[in-house]
Amino acid sequence: MTIHAQSNSLETRPGEERLRGVVERIVFFNEENHFCICEFRPEERGRRGNGHVSLTGNLPGVQCGETLDVVGTWTRHPTHGLQFRATRFQSALPATLYGIRKYLGSGLVPGIGKTYAEKIVATFGTSTFQVISEDSARLQEVPGIGKKRALEIKRAWDEQRSLREVLTFLQTYGISVGQCLKLVKTYGAGTQEKLQSDPYIIAREIHGIGFKTADRIAINLGFANESPQRLDSGLLFAMRELESEGHTAVEANHLQAKTAELLDVEPSLLENRMHALIDSRHLRIPPGSTLIQLPVTERAEQAISEAIARLRGTPGSLPPIQIEKAIVWAQERAGFQFAPEQAEALRACLTAKLSILTGGPGTGKTSILRALVEILRAKKARVRLASPTGRAAQRMTETTGQTAQTIHRLLQFDPVTGGFTADEDAPLKCDYMIVDEASMLDSRLTAALFRALPASTSLLLVGDVHQLPSVGAGNVLHDLIATDAFSITRLQRIFRQRKKSLILSTAYAILEGDTAPPGTIRDLAELRKESDFHFIARTDPESCLATVIALCRDWIPRITAFDAIRDVQVIAPMHKGIAGIANLNRSLQDSLNPGRPALQTAGASYRVGDKIIQLVNNYETGIFNGDLGRVLRIDADNVRMTAEFDDREIDFERAALSEIQPAYAISIHKSQGSEFPAVVIPLLKQHFMLLQRNLLYTAVTRGRRYVFIVGDPTAYAMAVRNRVSSERCTDLQRKILAQ
Repeated sequence: MTIHAQSNSLETRPGEERLRGVVERIVFFNEENHFCICEFRPEERGRRGNGHVSLTGNLPGVQCGETLDVVGTWTRHPTHGLQFRATRFQSALPATLYGIRKYLGSGLVPGIGKTYAEKIVATFGTSTFQVISEDSARLQEVPGIGKKRALEIKRAWDEQRSLREVLTFLQTYGISVGQCLKLVKTYGAGTQEKLQSDPYIIAREIHGIGFKTADRIAINLGFANESPQRLDSGLLFAMRELESEGHTAVEANHLQAKTAELLDVEPSLLENRMHALIDSRHLRIPPGSTLIQLPVTERAEQAISEAIARLRGTPGSLPPIQIEKAIVWAQERAGFQFAPEQAEALRACLTAKLSILTGGPGTGKTSILRALVEILRAKKARVRLASPTGRAAQRMTETTGQTAQTIHRLLQFDPVTGGFTADEDAPLKCDYMIVDEASMLDSRLTAALFRALPASTSLLLVGDVHQLPSVGAGNVLHDLIATDAFSITRLQRIFRQRKKSLILSTAYAILEGDTAPPGTIRDLAELRKESDFHFIARTDPESCLATVIALCRDWIPRITAFDAIRDVQVIAPMHKGIAGIANLNRSLQDSLNPGRPALQTAGASYRVGDKIIQLVNNYETGIFNGDLGRVLRIDADNVRMTAEFDDREIDFERAALSEIQPAYAISIHKSQGSEFPAVVIPLLKQHFMLLQRNLLYTAVTRGRRYVFIVGDPTAYAMAVRNRVSSERCTDLQRKILAQ
């Protein structure tokens, strides 16, 4: 149960009215400003309050089943009619039998669904809350409730009481119920005390709560603008923000400037605090460097450099291989003659202890990997295959005939210790390690993998340097290529069997700076099944959105027989706007999987059959950032959901729902490492902030059979011309060269 307020008082002012009632259904919720439209059932049926009322306003964290006191005014919408616009609100325990049943049956109290809510209220009436709170043993009077369930309900109710206390404390800060659930789960009964002593901790430790919210709480608690605690927290938060932009290291003046802007203070105030954080080892300046790093990131880069030195300095454990004979044997197995550059690449992979194979789509990387794995297996070498994403690992398995795993699963994360089971003390049993999609490797994941490699292991990294860099901090593949530690093979020739692909020719034209999109059409009736690439010209967001929906719902399934949800993926540059990811998801969900939502949260609604994406690494469930799943079952009573991820069923409790979102449309960054039968890409000038050559190249190369770009040719040209993506500052090259 939540308690929110946007004013310290709900006293009505002239022209205002006050209603109390139950939130029946959330019709719309904007995550950016918390504007909400919901069906509201007032307790008192007045002249304008009969039945359901359309309630609107900024209502952060409101959930279905809550009883609200709202103050506001009646308005008339030209389309939707009479509405009550709330200016202030507060949530409280309901007093009516209907409200109590609705509250208990909403899932806000775990363990009580609609069925038990009916039974409990039928037994205790308006005394229900008093019985649960003060005399919970009496719950056993309810048919079907034994001692164990009564204790579970009491425990859940006490947790809700802690939650109510936290929410009362945070009532003016717009903290959602999901976020507060995480706070209580993390800090328990000491949540309020923890926040009062260090409100900035929630920005560091709770996913989805930003520094600005924590700072607003701190200021209201009396923390001074220039207090050491605020300055220190600002510096550390700014450092983490820079890491989220891909940097692993920054210049001191850059960190000070970013923090000063964040806190609205003079940069000179931050110098002493920055040195204090370095002295206390909350920040680090590596030996021989002038750059500042977070300690965990510095250790990761150091671990990578030390592992490379260890691997280079130790003889490999591969059995003897007559390389030229092996190449001839592999050609016979493949049934075709390798091109000279393919044979040379295979030769390098079998000769060098550390090697990198880089090239775009269609350049023969798959043929080389298949041949390499067959040779190594024939020699009975212990070969391990891995990739940063599940989809890439699955594709690697299909193309090589040997099981590949995600790096996380290969290293076996241990949720008890918070680390990987495989490490330098318990290394992998491996003679040859092959890592695909190496452009996605960030510093920390690379460090974990390299630590777990025996010194005698040969290592091959395979990737496309023209793709976007990793989502996590670092630019590992680029940095490794820039050193002399690896043998580098660059594949540039497109082989005959895919020369006719417009997807491939377009991808390489993008790299060469060709600003004119091929295959441009204006009418969807011009789509041709025999062409794998189309550019549908649309210049405004509304027509772009309508065309994307028509493509996914009607045209692509019609001309390809693809499943609109399983086989078609929309990938977009931005989250906001009419043609942004959030609105695309709402619109595509309604078009491709219509019906009344079975489960609603403040940020999204879900139906059985929906496609979803995991937003953060969850080591307990074993699903990771970017993994795609499909909703199998929804338990609306207890606000929980079951989804399938790669043939595994994963349960999502209420607190975990903030870690997923609908995935009819996903970001281009989230699509890395994946290929889809058909890809649809909205591309408009409104996306100008993110229009970059490597972003467009990455998007186009996600399509395995078909690519459809819907947008403005001018935006396409803007992206192609923008060669300079954001440079990432790292210290990895220096560390490697210093070994």
